[in-house]
Amino acid sequence: MNSYFITATGTDVGKTIVTAGILRYLRNHEINAVSMKPIQTGAELKKGSLTSPDLVVHLDAAEFIPTDHQIRIMSPYLYEPACSPHLAGRMSNEYPELDKIQRCLADLDGSSDLVLVEGAGGILAPINETETMLDLMKALDLPVILVAHRGLGTINHTLLSIETLRNAGLEIAGVVLNETENVAPDFIKEENPAAIEQFGKTTILGNLDYLPTLAENPEKAWTDFERCMPGLTRLFGVE
Repeated sequence: MNSYFITATGTDVGKTIVTAGILRYLRNHEINAVSMKPIQTGAELKKGSLTSPDLVVHLDAAEFIPTDHQIRIMSPYLYEPACSPHLAGRMSNEYPELDKIQRCLADLDGSSDLVLVEGAGGILAPINETETMLDLMKALDLPVILVAHRGLGTINHTLLSIETLRNAGLEIAGVVLNETENVAPDFIKEENPAAIEQFGKTTILGNLDYLPTLAENPEKAWTDFERCMPGLTRLFGVE
């Protein structure tokens, strides 16, 4: 099965929730999927070591306990400052390197059915002084799942992102629209998926409602997630 790169139109759009939900879905369907957060800024210091909070969300959702080796290669670059990867790398004197991330992905890929790779920030977020997240996506050469906001302005942001990805020669597996606030849907959010599908010549995998119950009732939240993501069945061929 294909591995996938999950990117977004910007930061705080919902890549982590989407990656976690897809990982849970796949593992619940007996697919040996794993996830990867190759570059994590805003890493958390626990028991003297930096950990990836985004990776923790993935693993908790899927109820998956990796080995110590898997943990290391799932998040090879950890930076405590919550800023752009290139700035975090500059501050720590260690920039992310594409070839190391490629080796980590190959290692994970060799022991699993597929890998979900979550990016950091948006498509053109710089990861060092000369390369961006787009360069990482090109190096890994995986089909891309694009996560976008649901509301006003998302058509422009999403179409620009689709154009950038296609111009780089990347395959777009589909788009997920995600609600990041606990607000009611409106006519704009209901119409945006059709417009993006038409003008972007792409597939909408899901139109996600906000998951207010994730903390107190994760089982219900993930059930709601799958209800809003009918494209997963088409993408992965499992129900």
